[in-house]
Amino acid sequence: MLKKLGRSIRRKFQSVFPQSGAGKDSLQEREVKQVQEVVAVPASSSASTSSPALSPSPAPVAPVEEVVRKKPQPKRKPPWTLDKFVVPELEEKKRFHDFAIPLPLMHGIADLKFEYCTPIQEQSLEAVLAGKDLIGKANTGTGKTAVFLVGVMARLLADKKGGLGKRTPRALILAPTRELVMQIVKDAKKLGRYTGVNADAVYGGAEYEKQMELLKRGKTDIVVATPGRLIDFHNKRLVNFDNCQTLVIDEADRMLDMGFIPDVRRIVSWMPKKRDRQTLMFSATISSDVNNLSAQWCVDPEVVEAEADQVTTDTVEQKVYLVTAEEKYNVLYNLIKENSDERIMIFANMKSETRKLADRLKRNSIDCLLLSGDVPQNKRQSRLESFRTGKVKVLVATDVAGRGIHIDGISYVVNYTLPYEPEDYVHRIGRTGRAGLAGKSVSFACEEGSFYLPDIEEYIGAKLDCVLPPEELLVHAPKGTAPVAVAHKKYKPRKKTS
Repeated sequence: MLKKLGRSIRRKFQSVFPQSGAGKDSLQEREVKQVQEVVAVPASSSASTSSPALSPSPAPVAPVEEVVRKKPQPKRKPPWTLDKFVVPELEEKKRFHDFAIPLPLMHGIADLKFEYCTPIQEQSLEAVLAGKDLIGKANTGTGKTAVFLVGVMARLLADKKGGLGKRTPRALILAPTRELVMQIVKDAKKLGRYTGVNADAVYGGAEYEKQMELLKRGKTDIVVATPGRLIDFHNKRLVNFDNCQTLVIDEADRMLDMGFIPDVRRIVSWMPKKRDRQTLMFSATISSDVNNLSAQWCVDPEVVEAEADQVTTDTVEQKVYLVTAEEKYNVLYNLIKENSDERIMIFANMKSETRKLADRLKRNSIDCLLLSGDVPQNKRQSRLESFRTGKVKVLVATDVAGRGIHIDGISYVVNYTLPYEPEDYVHRIGRTGRAGLAGKSVSFACEEGSFYLPDIEEYIGAKLDCVLPPEELLVHAPKGTAPVAVAHKKYKPRKKTS
């Protein structure tokens, strides 16, 4: 009975929907076919039909196709030319345009806005670009780094062969400190931005694995290094200098003072002979020792001297305060307070002295940073960056740690203790008044420091302005907070559990 009822219902349903059982796929096919018939009806047949629904006939519709749109190609910038770097000619100054410097290097010079040459650049570039050996007497801040970087990169760009094999850098620059090495690499990357020349740093104290991997990849054109770490990598056969074309020794006098010359001799022995390479040496002083080294490593070198007063008298306002040992801190504290928005760098001779001075300033609520040989490399870098960005305005440093710091915008250099060597005085105040910009130097001459003044004055060829500090700088500094002691938790015996 139920079966008969079901069959009768199915027949009635099929009479109303005759193709309902054709399946899902056939239904979809019919719908698509009906749409295609409506879309593809020609205008002539639609005009002949009498159906009111199709009158007037729609315009023919093109079949739907997937539109593939191509991504718009970025417009290529026109090649850079010297016309975009216009520097007027002046009789008393030379431009970088006046030398045979490759265009990619000129592009980097234009980005850095180097328009006219400093005295050391003006006197040295022609000989360096011609491939001659050179000894340059120049202090920090005279633009000597640009001299040897331009010379090295120009020579590498002229070498059509390019890299001659893995782990064979084509230029080596030796410097006495980590900070100076890193600064030279930073300058090289800016100057050689459009050249394709790669410069990498090698120095001790940090980043051993990272430096090793950079040398292993074999893409380093210029190695900038301190001697110790470089010898270590050479002994491990990570680098060789068989094809090195240029050797640069920066701050040769400091190399002598720090006892690096035996290591430098060893490195030079691994390089091509002096007639097969170009050798450039730069030093704040050209002593008999420096002359002896140049005779061993150079071939008929050009000797160029930049005037010492270009760094001291002309660009830095120097003042010496005659104070007692007890008054020094008061004058320093009030000087910082009066110039709280200025960037100030303070030098002292001993590491222990810089540490005590930095601690005392902090207890007087002066935010300052310490830079000495005892500070680990990673902290040195973070502290230098904080000082560079202006996050912290006061930096206390020793001579060795402060050597090679190239930071723009240092308004004051304070010699809390006068240096033992006159050359260090010039290097210290060279942190300000860089490359012709104005700066201020304040030195404290106490009972002991006064004895160093005559040698400094003789060295710089000028009489220093020695005065008593104004009364407002002699006001006693606050006592300050006590040094923060490390709190230790008291031992509490555990309670016995039952």
